[in-house]
Amino acid sequence: MTDISITGHTRLTGLLGSPVAHSMSPLIHNEAFRALGLDYVYLCFDVGEETLPTAVCGLKAAGIRGFNLTMPNKNKIMELVDRLSPAAELIGAANTVVNDNGILTGFNTDGIGFMQSVRDAGHEITGDTMTLLGAGGAATAIAAQAALDGLKEIRIFARPTSRFHRRIQVLTDKINQTTDCRAFLYDNADQKALQNSLDTSTILVNATSVGMHPDTGESLITDPSYFHKGMIVSDIIYEPRKTRLLSLAEAAGCQTLNGLYMLLYQGAEAFRLFTGHDMPVSLIKQKYFQ
Repeated sequence: MTDISITGHTRLTGLLGSPVAHSMSPLIHNEAFRALGLDYVYLCFDVGEETLPTAVCGLKAAGIRGFNLTMPNKNKIMELVDRLSPAAELIGAANTVVNDNGILTGFNTDGIGFMQSVRDAGHEITGDTMTLLGAGGAATAIAAQAALDGLKEIRIFARPTSRFHRRIQVLTDKINQTTDCRAFLYDNADQKALQNSLDTSTILVNATSVGMHPDTGESLITDPSYFHKGMIVSDIIYEPRKTRLLSLAEAAGCQTLNGLYMLLYQGAEAFRLFTGHDMPVSLIKQKYFQ
């Protein structure tokens, strides 16, 4: 692998979140830039919600071409952009921002990335039922895209005290009003409802940060009886690659997938928005996802 050559014309892209030191996004994007001969660079910036407004203002002034958002910034960024894509507006969160001559537009590529990762793993869940854990930006993106892609039913479990609860409630109503999918919202403390939901679900998705490095011993589900053989269990976390949730699910005979390919495919869409070029996905897979 050759070093990145920085010139006076190099366009800056990056990732804003906290923590971000573990992110694979710089590897993926910078390898794609090299492969296509594009004069871009992708960097990580450890920025939380409190400093996000200042960081966005500075990066905009510096002429950044675009940036991605990860936890905890996907909802806060909505207040800081000039325009929103239809998907970002529906979801209520953005994970990608493009700067066009000082005009910031927010997009959401998370849902696209998740659904493509499920298909890439060999699963077709159209017409099936999903149990979804979480109420933040990733959860809303996954729920919206899953509904648009033809799932029959989505059962969302979230804390009523979460600051995102009202947003996921609004999204649930929108799904029921505008798609053929039926969406239901439950308190994640209702373990009986969760167990009943899992009994008839094709796929369980953890869209929270529970189990993420460094708290790798945590899991929202610890009782092996909640899993049934053949169920797909997905965790959007990719560090560690096998969370405690996925380990428990595998032991119960479930098919599992982590967040690596969701990262890849949401990143591929962001790459296209930044550069106008398609990411060389096959090359990136071979180099970093084998």
